[in-house]
Amino acid sequence: MNGEALSQFIKVGIVGVFNTILSFSLFNLFLVVFDVGWFWAVAAAFAIATFVSYLLNRRWTFRLEDGRVSARETASFYAINVAAWAVTEVTLWISDVIWGPLTSIQANVAYLAASVLILIPKFASYRDVVFGRAIRAKAAAADPLPAQPGGEEASVG
Repeated sequence: MNGEALSQFIKVGIVGVFNTILSFSLFNLFLVVFDVGWFWAVAAAFAIATFVSYLLNRRWTFRLEDGRVSARETASFYAINVAAWAVTEVTLWISDVIWGPLTSIQANVAYLAASVLILIPKFASYRDVVFGRAIRAKAAAADPLPAQPGGEEASVG
């Protein structure tokens, strides 16, 4: 992993920690305050945190400030997060089956376990699938004339 990829991984982790705190806060708000049940609490928390995650990862982690948000990029981001949401729901469901009806603390432990489980696959998917095209375009724009063998710059024309 090169320096830029390491920096991006750390930033995805920071965004992930922030969004996990946001998601846990929302999860508990819906679970405890609004008493909606863990399935809908996870769904609502994930929907809101995914929107915030998209914005933070695009602008801060991958420094894509071109304003060119594509439908493909947005759809793939949400598809990856729907898969992550499904893993989270399945993790809580398995926990519920194994230990019976989950207390709030047990639901939070299962939610945390799912959050850790999905971190690395989400980073790789964000970098390679979601933002990969924009990252490559940004890199190409920053270095439009690649060096030729022997150290000479390519000439145009």
